[in-house]
Amino acid sequence: MADYIAIFDTTLRDGEQSPGASMNAEEKIRMALQLERLGVDCIEAGFPIASDQEFEGVQKVAAAVKKPSVVGLARAVPPDIERAAAAIEKAQKPTLHTFIATSDIHLEYKLKATREQVLDQTGEAVRLAKKLIGRVEFSAEDATRTDWEYLVQITTAAIEAGADVINLPDTVGFTTPGEIEDMFKYVREHAKGADGVIFSCHNHNDLGLAVANAMAAVRGGARQIECCVNGIGERAGNTSLEEAVMAMKVRQNIYPYETGIVAEEILKTSALLGNITGLAIPYNKPVVGRNAFAHESGIHQHGVIQSRLTYEIMTPESIGRSSNELVLGKHSGKHGLSARCADLGYDLSDGEIKQLYEKFIELADKKKEVFEDDLRVLIASIRDESFETYHVVQVRTSGDDPAMALVKLRRGENQDEMFETSTGDGPVDAACKAVERITGAKGRLLEFTVRAATPGKDALGQANVTVEFKDKAYYGQGASTDIIEAAVHAYVNAVNKFLAIEGEQNV
Repeated sequence: MADYIAIFDTTLRDGEQSPGASMNAEEKIRMALQLERLGVDCIEAGFPIASDQEFEGVQKVAAAVKKPSVVGLARAVPPDIERAAAAIEKAQKPTLHTFIATSDIHLEYKLKATREQVLDQTGEAVRLAKKLIGRVEFSAEDATRTDWEYLVQITTAAIEAGADVINLPDTVGFTTPGEIEDMFKYVREHAKGADGVIFSCHNHNDLGLAVANAMAAVRGGARQIECCVNGIGERAGNTSLEEAVMAMKVRQNIYPYETGIVAEEILKTSALLGNITGLAIPYNKPVVGRNAFAHESGIHQHGVIQSRLTYEIMTPESIGRSSNELVLGKHSGKHGLSARCADLGYDLSDGEIKQLYEKFIELADKKKEVFEDDLRVLIASIRDESFETYHVVQVRTSGDDPAMALVKLRRGENQDEMFETSTGDGPVDAACKAVERITGAKGRLLEFTVRAATPGKDALGQANVTVEFKDKAYYGQGASTDIIEAAVHAYVNAVNKFLAIEGEQNV
């Protein structure tokens, strides 16, 4: 029987540390429920000590999911550990994950502590965590730049204190496959009690080696891979969940391991994360990128027509991508739309279906065909509107110098419509200034991107913005066949999030 490799997903914690990838509590829940459908073993829901909002997000995820273990991260100090324990205490399967740096670089410059002090702190932290939560993971931060003999001492101390999982992370993406495989073998062979715990790997992608290093760590004895959907994460990202999983599925002769991942849910999970965070998936991204199963070369096309095995090492269906995408049009009914959404993995209420259908018909009138990616964008937009204060009614712009814009917004569902005009450096700038005049929320646009959700001249454009209000960044997204209108929807979405949080804080 093949060895089992646990998949520890840290999209909601390390992944959320990607610039622009922050999620509110409801978005975390939505993502966590999809991760549960995907079949991950552990969901690291966040860093509870970081803020009240982060604590609430972890707490809500802990209450929402049933099958995966819900993990709360804590530094190896009592306040962090106690806060994390409180956040995950109601989870069906809670895990407290505590960490401390172990490399001499970190000890000297960050912790300003001796090896002996860190050894003592490790034991104390794990014992406290174990007292509060039954399952504890310990991480030796910057393990791959840590002296191996000292790493053995730290690992032994954590095991003796009660750790169930030992994580040896490549925190800065420094190592290589040969090195990390040897490191895991060495620590497992020399640490006391190593046979009684699970070893885990957590690799960053600074040199583009995260997935290769994760697979090498597994060869060295790791039986848990810590990873993120779409490979997001700090700096260059983390081990890509979908790439690691499919490497084991496709190359069973090299990696004869099993996971609990339902591979057919991979594409849905990837698309949901992209819609929530606004981080576009590169077209050439392995496994989930739009071009992953596209063939433009005549030679490649001819080969695939004869046999898909010539240029495809996995099938689109194996990750949940339909090779024959169902296209909807303006004559499609609510039932067909609802069924298609269910096929895509969305469980929509009657109210959401009604909202979606209105947007769907509006879009279908503008373009002949509505594709799966169009639907994903529309679904994301209606779910974001659940808390919205302002709704976009009309946008008109002129590209003259200076550019001019007229924006009409409605506050609430049944209140009066308000409009303002403004000028700016361009039509988007002018429209955003008009929004500011209506809402009174003055922000600074930090980032603006727009991309086509589907191919073709009549593609639905998805706009993503990051706007700073009162020294805090808010992410917004919007969609329209008109890119300026999409930008206004995205900007108003960010304004609404700011106003919602401001309202909570002023209660």
